[in-house]
Amino acid sequence: MINEQFVWCEKYRPKTISDCIIPESLKETFLGILKQGDIPNLLLNGSPGTGKTTVCKALCEELGVDYIVINGSLGADESGIEAFRGRVRQFASSVSLMGGRKIVIVDEADYLNPNSSQPALRGLMEEFSKNCGFLFTSNYKNRLLEPIRSRFALIEFAFSKKDKKQLVGDFSKRIFQILKSENVEFDKKVIVDLVMNYYPDFRRVINELQRFAFINGKIDIGILGKQSGEVNLSILISALKDKDFYKTREWVVNNINNDTNLIYRKVYESLLETAKPDTLPESIVLLGNYQYKSAFVADQEVNLLAFLTELMVTCEFK
Repeated sequence: MINEQFVWCEKYRPKTISDCIIPESLKETFLGILKQGDIPNLLLNGSPGTGKTTVCKALCEELGVDYIVINGSLGADESGIEAFRGRVRQFASSVSLMGGRKIVIVDEADYLNPNSSQPALRGLMEEFSKNCGFLFTSNYKNRLLEPIRSRFALIEFAFSKKDKKQLVGDFSKRIFQILKSENVEFDKKVIVDLVMNYYPDFRRVINELQRFAFINGKIDIGILGKQSGEVNLSILISALKDKDFYKTREWVVNNINNDTNLIYRKVYESLLETAKPDTLPESIVLLGNYQYKSAFVADQEVNLLAFLTELMVTCEFK
């Protein structure tokens, strides 16, 4: 079992909605739920590391309800279906010690098997609807069956450009507090740059900081050097412009361990600056199609390379 007092993400996880670093519009929504004193079935959808699970836990903690957290990957394959169903049934069927409805938090619910676990969960939701509510988090809501999605109020964890300055500033301050508590020396500018690089994946920032601090004993500009390849697309764009398949494939191999959502986002931002206007619309549609496919494919490397190969043919660069 992971020691939550060692893992910074758990040790410093916010306990209240007010402490969560999310856009004000989202915070107001969740504060409204607290005010009404009852948690409806909610589906929190958005990119990784943006605080979805933290918000679910904070809602339950602040309202003092009994809750359980189950990872959706438990029901992702045939071997885990019974264990997943058993845990939900055992919890949902018992009486709450706190009174009122109990809550089942299914983290990464989009990993649930759509042919078995999702239909089973739908049945459990109907069976225990009177005494048990459900909070789902997902990265790709389209992976969930429509009969499942229709039972939830959808809340999108969307982070706009106008939110960025405030959130980066707030999260940087939070990181300063964490590092001071852990007695780790740090450079404030390096922290802000790192938060900007990974925005809005704040969980990854904390994980990278803990890993680097463990190895180096302090946070300095060296951590940015280790991440620079993740945000620098100059080599890729050059290879695409030259229609050099082998250099493109080499770039994919060297970068595939990164978050593919981040890669697609960076390519999108780069295309806005480097693609010729007449080929830009078709290139963006192409990107959107492959980003959608990435939610389902077994091999992300093949899918990403297929996208870039087709982009190489489709797009003309300045």
